Amino acid sequence: MKISYKTFFNLIAITAIGTFSSVGVAKEIKPIKFNQGSVVGTASGQIPSGKQDTWYQFKAQKGQYAVINLLPKAGSPETANVGVLYMPSKQQNGGKGGIVYQGCLPEDGKYKLRIARNLMATENKNAGYQVEVVILPQYASKELCD
Repeated sequence: MKISYKTFFNLIAITAIGTFSSVGVAKEIKPIKFNQGSVVGTASGQIPSGKQDTWYQFKAQKGQYAVINLLPKAGSPETANVGVLYMPSKQQNGGKGGIVYQGCLPEDGKYKLRIARNLMATENKNAGYQVEVVILPQYASKELCD
């Protein structure tokens, strides 16, 4: 069977769109909780077997210095060790375990944090995680972000 270049590229584009849209934002996004007056917010949990990720969100302002640290959760058979920060404009930054983001936030608005299992190193068991989000107020971020 012979197909044209146009048909071939259309099939590739449809496949790519389907692949990338499967990493869309979850229906349930949980808040990162900060106690009043605190610069540190935390969350912990498990991604159940058969599920790839979980989502959190927080509000911040442009120019605030932030550190996001993703840690293993004791007693979990696997670790969710991938963290990706989605900016309000949909840009993203992140990586595997430990400090997944450190720097000055570029925009005002709601930031979304995707926590996922490493699909290359999993047996699809429950994957535990703990996340710490540190966001300095603007006055304390000024020297770090200017």
